[in-house]
Parts: sequence; C-alpha cells; structure tokens
Amino acid sequence: MLRLPERRDFDAWAEFCADPEQMRFLGGAQSRAAAWRDMAMRAGAWQTHGFSMFSVIERDSGLWIGRIGPWQPEGWPGTEVGWGVAREYAGRGYAHEAAAAAMDYAVDVLGWTHIIHTIHPDNAPSIRLAARLGSENGGPVTLPDPLSAFRVDAWGQSADRWRARRQAA
Repeated sequence: MLRLPERRDFDAWAEFCADPEQMRFLGGAQSRAAAWRDMAMRAGAWQTHGFSMFSVIERDSGLWIGRIGPWQPEGWPGTEVGWGVAREYAGRGYAHEAAAAAMDYAVDVLGWTHIIHTIHPDNAPSIRLAARLGSENGGPVTLPDPLSAFRVDAWGQSADRWRARRQAA
C-alpha cells in the first residue's frame, strides 16, 4: 500500500536510515536526527512540488517497510522514481510492486514523459529491479550537492515504453 509519509512512520524510517547496508548506495547511514530531516524533506516535497516518495505499508500488518516514488529535487538529473525497502522486506516483491505503482502514478497522474532511476553501478539488486521494470542504463549522471561525488547511472525509459509494457502484461 502506498500513502504519504506520516509521523507514525518515523521510527521505522529512522531504523531504515540507520542501517549501513541499506543506506550504502543511498548516501550512507544517518543518525536519527538526520533521518527526521530526510523524512520531513520528502513530506515537504509533497507540499512544494505536489509529489514525492510514498511510504510503503505492508497491507496485512500495517508496518512501514520502505519509501518509493517520484523524486526530483533541485538540480536532479531527471524525473526519478526511486526506491528503498527495509532489509527484512527485500527480495519479497514489495519493491517491484510499489515501484510499478509509482511509475504508473508518475506517468498517469504527473504526466512525466521519461522516468529515471539513479543507481550506483555496484548496486546489483536495484539494477535488477530497474531492468525488471523495463529500464535501460543510460550511463553516468551527476547528482547535485551534497551528493555530487556519488557514482550513479541513470537507468530509465520513456512513458510510452512504460505504457506499452503495462499493456502487454
């Protein structure tokens, strides 16, 4: 289930952000205070841009399991659908299901014509997910400060390609 981030998500959000393995390709592990700023920034983007990452909620338990959705802060190299799922939920299909729903949202509601996923070249699980979604590696891009030193490639596809995949499924 996708919904806007809420205050009740914070403890799980902070645990996710504190996990060095989960955050290895997402800017590094964060303190609880930094995680609060991260969550508040993403929630604030809903107010200022009308879109941002969703909280991913496990339907049966109601637990927060990740953040997935449209993302384009100032200076970003494109219109991105990004993802991050807590380690204990990785590999269970949640990221694919939520990312596909977020791609639908980006194309159908936001009207995006192209979607990228900025992924470190060593992040094999995210590369597999991007490929499973039908995205292709468009090569290296530069993120804005303070992330400009991170190596990332822009995996992506056009909205037309996404719609065609959706219709074929």
